[in-house]
Parts: sequence; structure tokens; C-alpha cells
Amino acid sequence: MPENRANWPKLVPQGSEFFSRAEAAFSLWDLDLVLVDWSKKLAERSGFSEGPLTKLAEVYPALANPPSADLVQLVIKTGRPQSIRLGVSTDNRYDLLLLPAKDGLAVVEIEAADRTETTTAQEQERALLLHQATHDVLTGLPNRRQFSDELGRLLPSDDKSGLALMQIDLDDFKPVNDTLGHGAGDIVLKLAAGRIRSVLGTNETAFRLAGDEFAIIQTAGEQPGEAEQLAEALVGEFKKPFIVDGITVFVGASIGIAIAPRDGDEGEQLMKAADVALYAAKKEGRRRARTFDPSMLVVLEQREVLRRSLRVALQHGEFFLEYQPLVDRSRTVTGFEALLRWRHPRLGVIPPIAFIPMAEADGLMSEIGQWVLEEACREALSWPDHYTVAVNLSPAEFLTAGFTDRVSQTLDLVGLPAERLELEITETVLLERTINNLDTLNTLNVLGIQISLDDFGTEYSSLSYLKNFPFDNIKIDRYFINDLLDDEKSQTIVRSVIALSHGLGMRVTAEGVETAEQAAWLLEEGCDRLQGHFLSPPLHADHIGQFVGHRKARRTNGGATRTVTGPEGGRMTIGLGGAV
Repeated sequence: MPENRANWPKLVPQGSEFFSRAEAAFSLWDLDLVLVDWSKKLAERSGFSEGPLTKLAEVYPALANPPSADLVQLVIKTGRPQSIRLGVSTDNRYDLLLLPAKDGLAVVEIEAADRTETTTAQEQERALLLHQATHDVLTGLPNRRQFSDELGRLLPSDDKSGLALMQIDLDDFKPVNDTLGHGAGDIVLKLAAGRIRSVLGTNETAFRLAGDEFAIIQTAGEQPGEAEQLAEALVGEFKKPFIVDGITVFVGASIGIAIAPRDGDEGEQLMKAADVALYAAKKEGRRRARTFDPSMLVVLEQREVLRRSLRVALQHGEFFLEYQPLVDRSRTVTGFEALLRWRHPRLGVIPPIAFIPMAEADGLMSEIGQWVLEEACREALSWPDHYTVAVNLSPAEFLTAGFTDRVSQTLDLVGLPAERLELEITETVLLERTINNLDTLNTLNVLGIQISLDDFGTEYSSLSYLKNFPFDNIKIDRYFINDLLDDEKSQTIVRSVIALSHGLGMRVTAEGVETAEQAAWLLEEGCDRLQGHFLSPPLHADHIGQFVGHRKARRTNGGATRTVTGPEGGRMTIGLGGAV
């Protein structure tokens, strides 16, 4: 008779009241309900010996029939214990406690011949409370407490143990909660737990840690190959849609993998390695798995240095703005787009793509965005009266309560007419809280502020946006301009956007114009405004006067190009002659 108590169900730890008594009759069964392990008491009563596989129905025939058979499957599927009263003879009655085990089912006999109903109920209640303390109520998976206990039991490990830890984070789960409600979110979490269970083998245990965070502990001989194979299976499972109350939603999975003892031989250390790998998976586009590599830690540490610096950058005056000209069809400068820059005291100028996502995640974008708006409006006051200033809005800033009031107050404070301000939003802004977004845009429109839809065609483009939202201008992303002269598909798309926008009474601006040939093609097709390095790179505020002055001078010299001082002290050549 095997005495491997390590295989006993995690619900009841070794040495508990249930199994420490000599008279306890205990058995452990796999998912096919084949006997795996049993106690001495059960062996004596049933006459067990090493030999052919024993089925649950052979030991407890009543469990093969409904409704008892249904209760057995319910314990396995939900992870919730059940109690059944069986009679063996008139003078020998006992209860069966069915408990979830790591890879199957545990059965405990509680004899009732010399016990009261109250005592039996107390025993069952104690088992239920113990289960609730160690399992997640929503999904039935072992909880963080169980995860910590299991990881502590398995660590430290030797090189042959093949222990892998996988941290799993659901992608795009928050929009489900925000748009469909927490009830729908709970359904997705239950379905997600089911998908995770569906790919697990006998040496793999899943846990729900918190929210939409899960973990898997795997013990296998070939690592990291075994873990990577399981992770890819999980990523594949989460590519399938979830159906919630008849609505199709897509929630992916990003996974970080750490291997013991290579990446850590202590629980906290191994979890940190898995977290770093998870961050790498998300940074590379999400919906994928990555295995920890020490180089990932260097990248994360650099990011944390930037994050700490970002929190004080505004107070230390490290942000500044550059301005890129916008030119209309008559080759007249109509205004400038304000572009945020960060000059780090040790790392130099950091591009927005590197720090704006951090600012949004840390809740700093509202404060930074307010500084940008006020600074750009003040600078625009020094320009010719017909010049506009365009300011980009992040989704986090746009969705902040009281945003329209702050814009109106800023214009009043600075004294800039509303019609000289153009606010640029991306399609990402329109994905959440559609009614509130429409109210915000309509309020800005009533104030007289111009609204541009930036990077059109690169995200979640929908014609319904153009019908329902009051845009003044559509900006074609540089992605379609880069190969404009050589790619017929890009030409067709740009022509279509121009025609569609004009049909709806909207202007069109092309970003990323780099050559005279691109500019000529766009103007020929009716594009209303151009922006890009061919016209001018972004300028420091104190260079705008020089830029405007040179363009005035060119009206008398036939449009010859001039070289002037550009950003960071560089030199630039102004092309595309015409009026100011």
C-alpha cells in the first residue's frame, strides 16, 4: 500500500485532524476516478492490495448512480466540497466527504455509528471553511495562500526538478468590466479559469492570485521547453472569443515564465523573474509568452529609473515644446502643432513614445497635459493672429472629469480665442464611454475649438465615428504617406479618405510628408494641409519668428530655399515656397 502523503489533496494539509487519526478511511482518485492512494484504515476495511486499477464505483458503488455521480463531477469541476450519507449496513453508517484534490478527487469516510448529527455537521462545516480559506470562491481554483504554500513546499529545488512558474495576466479585461459591467467580468474570469484548467497536465496546478491574475506551477523534467509548450497552448486558448450574454468579447493572455533554480530558488525571487518576463511579453505586444532572461531585468530597471524621474520632471522644468508647421493648399502656413519633449538631466531628450505611456499608467497625464495646453496657448499669442495651435490629447487626459471646464478656463486665463485652438485626439479615445465622449466633443465644438481625429486609419477606424462625432479635420497617418508614390493601395486609401472627409465637410491633413513629390501628389489630390520634415522639422519656440521671417522674405526672392537654425542647434533647409 502506498503511503505517499505528498499526493494528498492540498485542501487538507498533512497532520490535520482528518487524516492523522488511525481510524480515518481516506482515498485519492485521479480525474478518471481510478484509485491513486489510500490510507491504512481503508485498506483494512476494503482489502486493498497492489494490483489492477481500482475504480471509484468498485469501492463505493452508490457513487456510480445519480444524483451521487453528479455530485462527484460537481466537486471536480467547481472545486467545492460535497457531503453524501451512505449506508453500508444497518449498524454501520458513515458520511462521505468529497474534496477537490490537485489532479482529481479525495474521499474521506466519517463514521457516524457513535456520533450525533450535530458532530457530523460540524465536521462538514469545518471542511467547507477550510476549503473556502484556501480556494477562490469565484473560479474554484486554489488561491494565493495555496500558491504561496505550494511554492514554499517545492523550493528550494535541485537542477533536476524542472520547476517552472508562470504568471498569467489577462489582456483587455478592464474594458469588459468598464463597458459590460462586473457581472460580465466575473463570467469571463470563470470561463478563463476553465480554459486554463483545460490545458493542464498531471504535473501542473493553476491558481487565481487576484483580479485577472493567474499563476501556474509546473513540475516537469525538460525546462524551459515544457513550460513554453504549455504557455503557447494557453495563449492559443485565449485567442478564441468569449461569449458573455450573447456578446462576443476577446480577452487574451500574456504570460511570463521563470525556471527554478536557474532564475531563482526562493519564492519571491522566482515570482519577480516571472513578473519581469510578463512585463516583456506585454511590452512586445501582449497575447504572447516570454521566458525570463537577465537582460529583461536591465530594461525594467531602466524603465523604473525613468518612472521615478518622470514624477518630478514637471516640477523641475524638464518638459519643453517644439512646434511643427502646418501648410495649406496655397502653401501658406496656417499654424503649428505643439509636440511635447522631455529633456532628462542625464539621458538627454527622451521621445514621447517612451514616456507618455508611463505618464498615463501612473496618472500623471492630466497634470502634464494641462501644462502643455497652457504653455502652447501662451506661445500662440506671440504668433500672427491667423495662426492656430494644435495640441494632442492623450486618452487618459480626455476622459478626466471636468476636462472641458479646464480647457475653457485655460483659454480665458491666457486670452487665446477658442477658434485658434485645435485639439487632436486618437481613435483610442473613442473606444470607451461613447456617450460621454460625444458630450465632451460637442461641448468643445460649441466653445469654437477645432477638433482633429489623429492617426486616422491605424487603429479601430469606423465610419460611425465620422458620422456621430463633430470633427473639423482628419489627419492621415504617416503610415500611408511613407510609400505613397510606389504603393497603389496607399494611393487608393488616401484618395478615399480625402473624398470621404470632404463629403462630410471635414478638412484633411497629411502627416509625415518627407519629399516634394509626396507634397505635389497630395496637393493634386485635394489634400487641405501638409505637415512633415519636407516643410520643416519641429522648431523650438524661439525659432518660430525666424521661420516666419524667412518665409516672408521668400515672397520677394522667388521661393529659394534658406538654411536656418533648427531644434537642438541643428541646421535645416526650408522648402516649398509661397506666402506666409
